[in-house]
Amino acid sequence: MPRVPPERTPAPEGFLDAGAAAALAPGTMRRADLAGRRILIANVDGRICAADDTCTHEDASLSRGSLKGALVKCPLHGSRFDVCTGKALEEPAEADLRTYPVRVEGGRILVAVPGAGEP
Repeated sequence: MPRVPPERTPAPEGFLDAGAAAALAPGTMRRADLAGRRILIANVDGRICAADDTCTHEDASLSRGSLKGALVKCPLHGSRFDVCTGKALEEPAEADLRTYPVRVEGGRILVAVPGAGEP
């Protein structure tokens, strides 16, 4: 069994460690690369949310956009999404983002990514 650094504990089955919760202040967001997916992790007033990082209109990283409350604005054409529900709220994007279940345990952000850990 591989050694785990003392500040990290193994994630529950189906969840991947996306980093320290303390490193993501309220009103901030960042991208995490988990199981081959680019996932946007956002702290919305103390609630951690996770959604696909790529805008559904164009291939732009939403983590390079702006976050106001739960709304993330695409830096390319200005589409807005609710980062917690994935709902596309403003054109030109029409398709919603995929969202992911999130837990915070032991000070770590854990994200459930479909297919993670499968052979």
